[in-house]
Amino acid sequence: MENLSRRKALSLGVALGLVGVASPAQAWASTGSAADAAAATGPEWIWDSAADPLMASMLDNGHVPSINSAWASWVNNNDALPSGVPAEFAAYLQRVNVLPSWADPAKLARAADFNRRRDTYLFMLYGLGSGIMSTVIPREARSVYWSAGGANMQDRAAKTFTFGYDLSQLGAFEPTGQFVVTANKTRVVHAAVRHLLPQSPHWRAVTDETTPISAADILVTFHSLGTYVHRKLLDWKIPFPAADQEAFLHAWQVAVHLLGVPDEHIPQTWAAAEKQSAQVLTPILTPTTEGLALAEDLLGLTAQVDLGVTRGFLNEFVRYVLSDGVGDWLGLARDYASAALIRTAWPAYVLFREGLSPIMPGTFYVFDQFIRALAMLFLNRGASGTTTPITIPTANRAA
Repeated sequence: MENLSRRKALSLGVALGLVGVASPAQAWASTGSAADAAAATGPEWIWDSAADPLMASMLDNGHVPSINSAWASWVNNNDALPSGVPAEFAAYLQRVNVLPSWADPAKLARAADFNRRRDTYLFMLYGLGSGIMSTVIPREARSVYWSAGGANMQDRAAKTFTFGYDLSQLGAFEPTGQFVVTANKTRVVHAAVRHLLPQSPHWRAVTDETTPISAADILVTFHSLGTYVHRKLLDWKIPFPAADQEAFLHAWQVAVHLLGVPDEHIPQTWAAAEKQSAQVLTPILTPTTEGLALAEDLLGLTAQVDLGVTRGFLNEFVRYVLSDGVGDWLGLARDYASAALIRTAWPAYVLFREGLSPIMPGTFYVFDQFIRALAMLFLNRGASGTTTPITIPTANRAA
C-alpha cells in the first residue's frame, strides 16, 4: 500500500510539473536538514507567537466586533492605523505593519510590472489551478470548510481573490497599494482561526492537527500558488526572463513574511522552492469530503460568470492545469471533445498571444473570452471592483 501511494504521488508530481517527490521531513529548514523537523523545531511546529495570544485575548474578551468595525476603513498601505481598538492590538499592528528590512523596492516594482503583463494567465492559474488545488490539500480544505468562512464560499472565495489580486496590483507594496494591509489582516484572521477551530468538534473529528495553519501549512499554500504558477508559466513556454522570475519570487517571499512565517524557512531560490514543494505539497494531495464540497462550490461560483463555454469545458480546463488524477478525485465529468480542443489548441493560443507565432488559432476567441471572463471574476471579487472587507471570525461553522 505504501509503494502504491508513493507511485501515485510520483505520477501526480509529474502531472503537476514537479519532480523528486521525497519525505516531507527532508524539506524543512533553509538548510534542508531533517534534524530540526525531527526535534519538533521545523515549521510544522511553528504558529504565530505574536498574533496568536493576542487574538485569543481579543476573542475571549469580546473585542473582535469593535475591531472589525474600526479597521473597515483601513485599506491602503498608507492609511492611518485603525483607532478605537484595544491598546495591545494597536501596538501589535504598529509593530507588524512594515515591510521587512530585506525587501527590495526595485524587485517589488518589477514583480508588479510582470504581474500586469501576465495578469490573465496569473488569474486563471491562481483561480482554476491553485484555487481548485487547495480543495485537495486535506488540512487546508478541512480548516476552510469547518471555519466560519466555509459556510459562505462565495464570500470566502472573494476574500481569497482579494489576497491574490492585491498582491498582483501595480504598486501592491507602495504606500497607495493595499497588499501590506491585506496581508496583515489575513495574518490576524489566521490567528483567530487557530483559537476558534480547535473548539469545533467537527474539525477535531477529521483533522490530524491540534492547531491549524502552522508555518508549514502556510508554506504548502505558497507552493500551491507561487511555485505552481512559476512552473506552469515555464511549462507553457511563456517568456519569463530570469530577472522577472527573481522578482516574482521576491514578492512572494515578502508576502509569506508578512503572514508571519519565520524568514529562515522561506525558500531563497526557485530551485529550493521547487524541491520543497515536491517534498511537502505533492505527496499530501488527496480528496476529502470537505474538499469535494468546496471544489463544487468554487466551480459553481466560476460558472455563474458568462464564460461563453460549457461546464464540461471548465471541468476539462481544470484537468488540464492540474491533472486527470485531481479531476477524477473531484468527480469532474468528462467532456472529451473539450479535452481534445484544449490540449491541442491551448499551446497554439499561447504562442500567438506571446507573439511567437504569426498564425492565429481558430479557437483564439474561445480561449480569449474564457480567460478574460475569469480575470474579470477575480478582478471584481465576484461582485464589484471595491475592496472585499476582511473580517475576523468569532465562531466556527455550525455544521
